[in-house]
Amino acid sequence: MKKILLFLANGFEEIEAYTVVDLLRRRNVICDTCSIYSYKKVVGAHRVPVEADKTLDEIDNLKSYDGVVIPGGLPGATNLRDDERVVEIVRDFSENGKLVAAICAGPIVLQRAGILKDRKVTSYPGFDGELKDSVYKEDIVVQDENIITARGPATAVYFALKILENLIDRKQVEDLKKEILLDMVEGEFARFE
Repeated sequence: MKKILLFLANGFEEIEAYTVVDLLRRRNVICDTCSIYSYKKVVGAHRVPVEADKTLDEIDNLKSYDGVVIPGGLPGATNLRDDERVVEIVRDFSENGKLVAAICAGPIVLQRAGILKDRKVTSYPGFDGELKDSVYKEDIVVQDENIITARGPATAVYFALKILENLIDRKQVEDLKKEILLDMVEGEFARFE
């Protein structure tokens, strides 16, 4: 069974984190939420308190994870960027070809880990200047090899689906789009184009 580690720090963007958790779990992908603190209660950017599944100190086997997810939100993304353990894990996962996904302001963690040189990336508008040496795109979701980045809250569903495309078969992803009515929404928008 595939397994993803999603970091939480105070000030994380709730939609970006829990959309990923929800959609991955709907397809039986283990998605452990992980507080970087010594305690599990973490408060989102919009003052939504949540309890993480684990603390970083409780993770005994990082190698068991197939990827890591960095949500955005402020100051959540900067709290993650400033945690040396998180930066080292991101660097290690990238070097070992594991999935590294970040949304909104989250790619600043990838920049700090030094894994963005010549990589195609995106982020929340305004963070492009912090993503040095990368090839910046304005697409809603960008994948370059094992690195996935996305723009922000409104793109969280597409971000989560792109992560899933790397973990499970395409049919399961297409079935999930129907289950959550994404195909219906996209069909409605297509009528106005």
